[in-house]
Amino acid sequence: MLGFGLFDYITKGRQNSIMPFPDLSYLTVTITQKKIPVNKVFVKRILTGKRNMNDNVVNIFINFTDGQESVLPSRDIPSPAHNNKESHNMPINIPNNLPAVSILEEENIFIMQEDRANKQDIRPLNILLLNLMPTKIVTETQFLRLLSNSALQVDVDFMYTATYEPVNTSQEHLIKFYETFAEVKDRFYDGMIITGAPIEKMPFEEVAYWPELCEIMDWSKRHVYSTMHVCWGAQAGLYHHHGIAKYDLPQKMFGVFPHNRQYTKKDKLFRGFDDVFYVPHSRHTEIKRADIEKVPSLRILSESPVSGVYAVSDLVGRQFFITGHSEYDPLTLKAEYDRDVAAGLPINIPDNYYPDDDPQKTPVVRWRSSAHLLFSNWLNYYVYQETPFDLSKLNNNDIISP
Repeated sequence: MLGFGLFDYITKGRQNSIMPFPDLSYLTVTITQKKIPVNKVFVKRILTGKRNMNDNVVNIFINFTDGQESVLPSRDIPSPAHNNKESHNMPINIPNNLPAVSILEEENIFIMQEDRANKQDIRPLNILLLNLMPTKIVTETQFLRLLSNSALQVDVDFMYTATYEPVNTSQEHLIKFYETFAEVKDRFYDGMIITGAPIEKMPFEEVAYWPELCEIMDWSKRHVYSTMHVCWGAQAGLYHHHGIAKYDLPQKMFGVFPHNRQYTKKDKLFRGFDDVFYVPHSRHTEIKRADIEKVPSLRILSESPVSGVYAVSDLVGRQFFITGHSEYDPLTLKAEYDRDVAAGLPINIPDNYYPDDDPQKTPVVRWRSSAHLLFSNWLNYYVYQETPFDLSKLNNNDIISP
């Protein structure tokens, strides 16, 4: 059995990995104590599970690194997509009694041994990530890190808008790893994530891909069980589905802010959260509580006394709207601050981020545990436990829109 985790989302005939595909001639992988050069055919066999016994390979996931060996086990595999030191604890499925087991467990990497994996008769969760950010590689890595923190099997597809060609991501990367709406529209998904985009000052109707995005959001109600809209994606979803406007802020909402739960009934998305938890925000606009309260099919799940409404959902968990950036890396706000300072733009030091508000000091991460819990709760309670086994039989009567 192959497919436990996120390195195997290429089984639809496309050459994909969760990282940008490096020059495969540089790659090797150690399997049962033997280094084997990796080529495209070999990688495809591993990722699809269609292996030849002569390859001397068992079910295992590969950590890809560019220009050097990728060896399992390893204590020092760098992250290709960012420079922070946070490790990627991706789940892997490896054979019984492999010597690497004890080492991987010490490194807190989730593993599933072969005999247990072979006993499972479940299909993986299919998740679609509509990546609207210009820095697609960074954004996809941020979300995959959070989706991987689960014992659930997850397959991820990436999508970008066809009506606007990204300028900060190479065509090679898009062709290898991404699809357009035309290529996925006949499929069904357990879950979908619509990311933010740095275009919040523009009226929605002036966004180049707005008509396509509206079509995708309408499609999601028929083809996706639960959709999570993030930051600008949340504003876009609330506006399109419920007519809720966004408003300009007098200054950028920028920093890491305390939040609490608002919904008085039991809500599974925030199950296990502390009474007060922190979330990064980086935006120039907001949605207002009063507008949301006018829509009976919506509920406010969480907000901050400083940054306002944070989490909104429909009444059954088919649609979530998250205004913050729980997926942010430790240094994302620093990169935004340094960029604006270098450009001479007016920007405040992000709140609750640098010790003593000193940008020369290392930022303090206050949101990591709540971020992982948010996405694992979504996957478990609103995707895995609720979605039908046959996605083509989705019941869409419980999604209410005006």
